[in-house]
Amino acid sequence: MEDYLHRTIPNLKPFDFEIHHDTHFINQKWVLVNGISNKKSVYTFKDDNILEITRKNQVITTSWVLDIENVFSIETEDGLINVKAYFKEDNDILVLNHQDKQEFAVYINTTNYENEVNSVEDVQDYLKEKYKKKASNVIVNHEFYYIENSEEFGPFKVEELSQKVKNEEISAYCFVRDVNEEDYSKRLRINDLISEIN
Repeated sequence: MEDYLHRTIPNLKPFDFEIHHDTHFINQKWVLVNGISNKKSVYTFKDDNILEITRKNQVITTSWVLDIENVFSIETEDGLINVKAYFKEDNDILVLNHQDKQEFAVYINTTNYENEVNSVEDVQDYLKEKYKKKASNVIVNHEFYYIENSEEFGPFKVEELSQKVKNEEISAYCFVRDVNEEDYSKRLRINDLISEIN
């Protein structure tokens, strides 16, 4: 069953009490992605093993218990289930893998997300925004060489390149390459980098 989960959703890391419990798990608004087109459910795991499930104007109070390492027992409408908890990427995606069936539930953390998540399209928008921010952060902190008049300069961070363009020291259409790349075959320009961070 674990193989099935990891083939379907790669790069998962197991729930770690010390890392995840207080800052990424407790009192966070976890929107259940499975079945969101039929009904929206928000799960909030609280202290004292209380689980609140909110659907429209209805709040169901039930319980959860951390049994061993990353295995939880959760009281649901269908009875007691045992799940293993995993996080993806930067801990905004929670996966609960059912221990008795080849099933898992995927949740997204909307605690600090400004928009409503009520549909599959909203989930897609959430993920796009999340990964766009991540890509922007990577680009901002990375360094690039640029080529102008057959001469190479750098490396520079995007902020520095942007300032050079503003000061009209270089053209926004100069080709750039990542410090880890050997050539300019990707045909990326300074303007492309600037547009990613704005």
